[in-house]
Amino acid sequence: MTVPTTRPSGPRRAVTVRVAVVSGLLLARLSPRRLRTVLERFATDARPAPHGQVEEYYREVVGASARCAGWQGCLPRSIAVALLCRLGGAWPQWCVGVRATPPFAAHAWLEADGRIVAEPGTPDDYRTLMRVGAGHG
Repeated sequence: MTVPTTRPSGPRRAVTVRVAVVSGLLLARLSPRRLRTVLERFATDARPAPHGQVEEYYREVVGASARCAGWQGCLPRSIAVALLCRLGGAWPQWCVGVRATPPFAAHAWLEADGRIVAEPGTPDDYRTLMRVGAGHG
């Protein structure tokens, strides 16, 4: 079952996405501990985000920012997408860890409905070091 949401479209939506991207770029500069604290506060009282919604927001973010679209843009991209989800009252599983298969590297990604969003591989291809899920505080 999908829950209809009202959200701005056209130029207003483009501004919303760009604000999320800029916020993601700024928050990505925080220390891991501080970033986790901030994201946990955003996730408080949010419902789990559905996979389709997270994937749609992912496409919007990479379409709005070449920096977020690249491999090294994974951290600000994941933050920006999570923030867009939160505007609608939802939160995905925000994850940071490493790829367990070549190419081995640090990585940030999102999961929803038990699946990785818009990333190659399966959850077994990643080792999670930090996770922030929808809160029920």
